[in-house]
Amino acid sequence: MGFYTENILPYLLDWSLSDPNLAIHRQEILADVTGKVLELGFGTGLNLPYYPQNIDTVVAVDVSPNVYKLARKRIQSSNITIDNRVLNGENLPMEDHTFDSVVSTFTLCSIPNVGQAIAEVHRVLKPGGKFFFVEHGLSHEPTIQIWQNRLTPIQKAIAGGCHLNRNIKQIVEKKFDIISLEEKYADNSPKITAYLYKGIAMKK
Repeated sequence: MGFYTENILPYLLDWSLSDPNLAIHRQEILADVTGKVLELGFGTGLNLPYYPQNIDTVVAVDVSPNVYKLARKRIQSSNITIDNRVLNGENLPMEDHTFDSVVSTFTLCSIPNVGQAIAEVHRVLKPGGKFFFVEHGLSHEPTIQIWQNRLTPIQKAIAGGCHLNRNIKQIVEKKFDIISLEEKYADNSPKITAYLYKGIAMKK
């Protein structure tokens, strides 16, 4: 990873993903998280304030060692113990059937082999375990899709591999039964970047 990716991009992502319009969606999706939790793409800890009070530990996975430094203040102000792991989401070392809940927010867009990551999420969840996600991706509007496809190569270069044009629903349902899903644009954001998939899926 280069200087930009490790030392500048984390600050830009922390700023952009701290948008209050996105915090609402974090709060809504995390309300039902239970049991032993894995968070894929922990980043700067933006989800921490929204976990239920009965969650005492989160195993936090992120590929970047530097984002954990930005998360320290949030971790220190939280009652949740963070078990930090610098790991690639495509290759998790945890045993099968380890977690009751896996959380991913604004992460699936940037994992190179996202299908393998979803397979890993499926593997480490217990039978009946749930995958909670809020992700941005491919719009339902064809005219917006055209621009998402055109701009994705640029977005990948400047935003750590982020794709604007991934159909999150199709990616998740290859391994999971989706039990709730909301698709909508985030408020006060450009449509090209703001089409959200917010859902809960159960391990098949």
